[in-house]
This record gives sequence, structure tokens and C-alpha cells, in this order.
Amino acid sequence: MARETIGGRVDGEADVGRYRHLIEHVQDAVVEFDLVDGEPIVNDVNQAFVDVFGYEADEIRGEPLNEWVVPDWKLAEAEALDANTASGEVNYRQVTRETASGLREFLYRGVPYAGTEETRDGLDGGFAVYTDLTEVSRNERRLEVLNRVLRHNLRNNANVVAGHTTRLLAELDGQDGETTDVAATIERAAHELERLAEEAGHIRRVLEHPTDEATDIDPEPMVRSVVEDHRGRAPSAAIDVAVADSGPVMADSRLRYAIDSLVDNAIEHNPSSEPRVRVQIESAAVAGSTADEWVAIRVEDDGPRIPADERDVILDGSKITPTHHGSGLGLWLTELTVETFGGELSFGASELGGNDVSIRLRRR
Repeated sequence: MARETIGGRVDGEADVGRYRHLIEHVQDAVVEFDLVDGEPIVNDVNQAFVDVFGYEADEIRGEPLNEWVVPDWKLAEAEALDANTASGEVNYRQVTRETASGLREFLYRGVPYAGTEETRDGLDGGFAVYTDLTEVSRNERRLEVLNRVLRHNLRNNANVVAGHTTRLLAELDGQDGETTDVAATIERAAHELERLAEEAGHIRRVLEHPTDEATDIDPEPMVRSVVEDHRGRAPSAAIDVAVADSGPVMADSRLRYAIDSLVDNAIEHNPSSEPRVRVQIESAAVAGSTADEWVAIRVEDDGPRIPADERDVILDGSKITPTHHGSGLGLWLTELTVETFGGELSFGASELGGNDVSIRLRRR
């Protein structure tokens, strides 16, 4: 039987057909190699490899792959991957590789196969598939730097502003009412900046944590703990808890961020001097399922309704504009957290006269 290769070369007549079409149209760089004494020798490459790595097929064919694409300091890593391939294991790893234009980051997948005398002249080999992650990795690093610098500077400067404004308010006590109002407005804005920095940190932790780990948690102790915290921070608020049903749900300790954010919003965005908040845990029905499958954590208030455009941005991906973005990160934090656990966030009207924001999570 003739020998088939990625580029469609054959040592005789053979129908490379679908095999050739598939590999040539894969956007990832693919190398087919033979293992000779444990070393990958290039048999063929697809066009994506030529485009990404900058080496022509005729130039690299028959050459040791590692000598062309592996930096010297990564050779031990590459040899370990080759040893795994030779033993029949499939490899997955993020790697740094050399191209004609410099170093780039890739997701490497090594897929082995065993040859036969009839099909591959008795040679063992495999495929090396490289997905270019260079721009993804660079953007991740840039965002990491931006996140750290922004949150650090935002928090520090907000602390400075809040601290000095508090001192100013103390000195202005009983003096010019307009000046005092201005200082109080500055103080509130500074505290809001502090809260934004804190919420940004929570969002980062939610997104970075693995989401494929099977875990469960009983939300009742968490809800009661959050409520106690807010009763201490806002003694004028009337916060009630009602538990009609509970039990383990598919979530982990990050669920606290979502609950805390909703209770905080219910208090902070209520102009009343004595805001009312009610937190309930109960069974919930979601379309296509029964109430026994889901648990709802509802946070109700008697404050102003959340504007429809803010709800739309959070729930249906409406375009974010300077006037259509939401007033903070709290609802984003809640939505991202709930989404992480495969749950659902919804908005409604409360019997208290304000908002009814529900987190629905599947029972474990």
C-alpha cells in the first residue's frame, strides 16, 4: 500500500482524499513525523506550519524537528514530550517554540501512532499540532499588569481621598452647609472607588479559579453570615432572612461574592435612611426542569428599581456604551459568579416595592 503524507505526497498511487483535505485546511500548524531512535524526524508539514513557523516543507522535511523549532533551553522539555509520544501517550502542554521570525507561544499536542510494514515501512511516529497562543499569552500578561496596577493605584488613591475628606468633614462640622455637602459627595465617591477596586479583585478570583471541579455547598450558612456582616456595617437597615428550602447546590465559596454583592447593592443604592432587605432561600423551577432540581437565593429590597438598560447589559449582552454600562461592578460580579456555576440570574419586582434579584443554582 502506498504511503500517505500531510502534504499529499505518495510513494506510488493512493487516494489521500479526505485525509489530505482535512489536514491541509486545519488552521493549526501540523507536523507529521517519524520516530527514529526516539527522535522526531519531519515527514511532512501542512501549509499552516509553513505560514506560522516560516520554514518551507522541502526545507525541513527529513530533518530532526527539535533542531528547527525547539530553543536550546527547552530541549529537555521537548525530549520528555517525545519520550511520552514514543510510549504511546498523547501530550498536551503550553510550550515556547522557535520560528523563523522569533519565539512564539503554542499549545502543543503530540499524537502518536504505530506504523506497520504495510502502511508506514515499520516506522513509529505521530503528529505534532501547534496552536499559536502568542497573542493570547501577551494579552493575558498585559491585562494582568493593567489589572494589578489599576486596582492598586485606584485603591490607594481612593483611600487617600476618603481619609482626607473625612478629616475635612470633621473640621467643617456645623459650618457652611454647601461646602460640607461637597466634601460629603467627594467622600462617597472615594468609597465607591474603593468598592470598585474590591469588586474587580473578586471578579478576577472568580474567573481564574478552575470551573471543572465538582463541588457543592449549602448556601444557608453563607447567606446568614453575609446578612450578619451587613447588619453590622449598616445597622439602620432592616435585613430579614427566610429559608423555605435549602440543601447543597453546585457552587463553592465564591458564591459568597454574589450574595454579598446583591445585599450590598440593595442597601447602598437605597436612598431611604432605613432600607428594607429580605433574603430568601427556596426551591425554584427553571424552564425544562422541576422545582426539585434548583434552589433560588432571592434578594429583595424596597429601593429604586434597577434601570432596564442596566439589566439588559448584564443579561443579554446589550452593547456597552458611555451611557449604557451599569453603575458599578456588583451586578457583573454576581452574573459572572452565577454563570461559573451553571446557574441563572434574573430580575423582577419585589413585594417590598423594589427589586427582586434571584440567583438560581442546580441542586447537587
